[in-house]
Amino acid sequence: MEKEFAKIIEQLSKITSNNYKKDFLLTWEKTEDELKQTFLVAEALRLLRTQNISTRCFDSGLAISNFRDNSTRTRFSFASAANLLGLEVQDLDEKTSQIAHGETVRETANMISFMADFIGIRDDMFLGEGDKYQRQVGQALDEGFSEGVLEQRPGIINLQSDIDHPTQSMSDFLHLINHFGGIENLKGKKVAMTWAYSPSYGKPLSVPQGVIGLFTRFGMEVDLAYPEGYDLISETEELAAKQAKQSGGKFRKISSMEEAFKNADIVYPKSWAPFSVMQERTSLLLKKDVAGLDALEKRCLDNNAKHKDWECTEDKMKLTKNQNALYLHCLPADISGVSCKQGEVQASVFEKYKVPLYKQAGYKPYIIAAMMLNYQFKNPHKVLKNLYKNESERIKF
Repeated sequence: MEKEFAKIIEQLSKITSNNYKKDFLLTWEKTEDELKQTFLVAEALRLLRTQNISTRCFDSGLAISNFRDNSTRTRFSFASAANLLGLEVQDLDEKTSQIAHGETVRETANMISFMADFIGIRDDMFLGEGDKYQRQVGQALDEGFSEGVLEQRPGIINLQSDIDHPTQSMSDFLHLINHFGGIENLKGKKVAMTWAYSPSYGKPLSVPQGVIGLFTRFGMEVDLAYPEGYDLISETEELAAKQAKQSGGKFRKISSMEEAFKNADIVYPKSWAPFSVMQERTSLLLKKDVAGLDALEKRCLDNNAKHKDWECTEDKMKLTKNQNALYLHCLPADISGVSCKQGEVQASVFEKYKVPLYKQAGYKPYIIAAMMLNYQFKNPHKVLKNLYKNESERIKF
């Protein structure tokens, strides 16, 4: 552990990054060094914790979670990350707050932030609104801090927006770094990011967009596959193509799941709603048009049913490199014969990869904690080095 930790500290000391006092909203707004710093800090925190060394760099403080959509993994990962660093968590329940009575974004942001260090926000329900809301909160905090209302300006962490899901894609990527033995070994690896059938509709675009927006930064060969009409936001697809060209990787848009799986090192079959559907859904949600939403759901489910063959099966996995590609999913997956009659993945495939899938999810608390630590401290490698030297036991025997 000592040599491995020392190597991470050395790498961190050579990185020039601007994560300090900068919100984490979209991965493509970060430089490659800033992303690498996050991965390295996450790994260092994981090493310390596995050796029973306390990583509490806050004596007190508050992390506020604002989940405007349901969550299991990300909600508990945020709480775990905050606790890992010594922060307590308070959930903002909009239904029981004054937001329900018309309180403005500016007022809410300031009122919850008097002694807060971080605000984690999930807002993925409304296309064109989630990222916008997170930036509005940030602007309100900037004003509150500059005008002396707030003693400190809390950092904002995107726990999923309508555009990107950085804590997910980065925990996915950290899983790949460890699985393939280093970030340098990911260059040239083929990833099949494909749509998959689901008996539900309205799944956000942010997971596939987050994957293509991050993986193309590091020279990976990404195939984005979906049936006709299931497009992502066009600007995100264009960004992925541009980034792949810059990093020496590849980016293809294709209409065949089988073609994407051919010789793939990694597969990521995941359902999402078409961009046009999410646009229409947002409009209906904002108008609270229940009848319109019911009609849209029926139409979308009927259309999904035309593509039931878009399922991750054992036969499709045989098309991958050495018939043994790494299977990824953000969870929960629609498992055929288990959670639904037919869905994204065959039960036997999911069962085979269950342990690595759970390990994949387990990196998220460390990624979130790394985002927090990088925001708070200008020289995170010095903080980590001191934590290691102190050797304060997390569990006292």
